[in-house]
Amino acid sequence: MQGTGVALATPFKEDGSIDFESLLKLLQHVSKGVDYLVLNGTTGESATTEVAEQIEILHFIKENNLQKLPIVFGVGGNNTRDVIQKIEKYDLSGIEAILSVSPYYNKPSQEGLFQHYSAIASSSPVPLILYNVPGRTGSNITAKTTLRLSENENIAGIKEASGDLAQALEISQCTRKDFLLISGDDLLTIPLIAFGARGVISVLANAFPVHFSQMVKFALESKNTEAASILRKFVQLNPCIYEEGNPVGIKTVLEAMSICQSTVRLPLVKGSARLRDKITQCMKGLV
Repeated sequence: MQGTGVALATPFKEDGSIDFESLLKLLQHVSKGVDYLVLNGTTGESATTEVAEQIEILHFIKENNLQKLPIVFGVGGNNTRDVIQKIEKYDLSGIEAILSVSPYYNKPSQEGLFQHYSAIASSSPVPLILYNVPGRTGSNITAKTTLRLSENENIAGIKEASGDLAQALEISQCTRKDFLLISGDDLLTIPLIAFGARGVISVLANAFPVHFSQMVKFALESKNTEAASILRKFVQLNPCIYEEGNPVGIKTVLEAMSICQSTVRLPLVKGSARLRDKITQCMKGLV
């Protein structure tokens, strides 16, 4: 779980059903560059896929993962008991870790976050990766809470998407040596690696797996000039990816690359014509 992980999108057909043919095409595409796969996250539209579908996707990826890339599977929510019950339903054999998003909407205290993750870690048969994304959840896992949780041997690391570099630095300096700090923001990957992060779980790697893998490798080798030269290519495209929500933007990119359709499930809607035009302009010279 070091280097470049891809937050894999879930392709849908026009009727909203899972497009497994396109999922295979996407899997083959990302396997050209990434180091591991992250399934059933925000980019995979976990909020609007049913447990039965998630089980089917996980089985499909396992069966078609010809490169034998490590797999991280997303299981999170704002009901601790429900998260634990879901974990029991999945076949996690061959899974490296669970990625679990911080509870959203009910805004727990830091002690609540600590107890939530401690309970999940105690019930999980595989290591747990915390996922801190305050922009979506409405609350931040502070560095202090992360440090407390890092003492649990079944908590392997954190995907840090707070945008707070000082917080990331404190985590990298004070947690145990094998605790993984992972960038959750494509454009902040290089500075986070400089602070001690081991890589990124990337949205853009769905479309540009080779680019992002090379960028991360350069950064991990402290070749920051070379890494930055790659990252600069995505400075204009990256904001477009999130302008109308994730994974609306990255699916618009993937459709332009003929990998899958841009269909998403409500309450998300397809990217607008204006967004498609902006993305088309930003992609010139990238593919």
